[in-house]
Amino acid sequence: MNEADIDAVAAIRVRGWQHAYAGIVPRTRLDAMTVEDDAEQRRKWFARPRRRSTDLVAVDAADVPVGWICFGPYRGRSSAAGREEASGWEEEAGEIYALYVRPDLIGRGAGRALLAEAHALMGLDERGQGFRTVVLWVLEANRRARRFYERSGYRADGGTQDDVYDDVTLTELRYRHALRRCDR
Repeated sequence: MNEADIDAVAAIRVRGWQHAYAGIVPRTRLDAMTVEDDAEQRRKWFARPRRRSTDLVAVDAADVPVGWICFGPYRGRSSAAGREEASGWEEEAGEIYALYVRPDLIGRGAGRALLAEAHALMGLDERGQGFRTVVLWVLEANRRARRFYERSGYRADGGTQDDVYDDVTLTELRYRHALRRCDR
């Protein structure tokens, strides 16, 4: 991803939220999202000098972004019971922060390709960052995303976190996947 992709990525993210979280996240929250606001946030994030994340885009035949993934070191988020106790794996863990595909292209392979490339870049081989494990957070009620990640080798590991959207509390589940030497 480069700076020229930010507007397209913002559109993918906003439309992705509005599609994936319809009936889960309150409609008022989804309706309030704008591509312009999201693009402004993406620009600030992208310009951070010590940013440790990596952003990739999947493009169509015309070189237009159709999917986006953002990943980096595991942030060690809180669990519902408070700060999680370190058990050792966290030090060598990466995290998928976001993965979205244009809603009309879901199920056609862009998400799988982005995830595979992220695994390769995070992994243990000469291309990778040396992470042994990758984690991500997914809304408990987002069954479609949970099935996608489970088919990709992720398993819920018991970590939870609650997020509040317009006074509605939604639980996120932490999913974990062990990276192999060449996980592509």
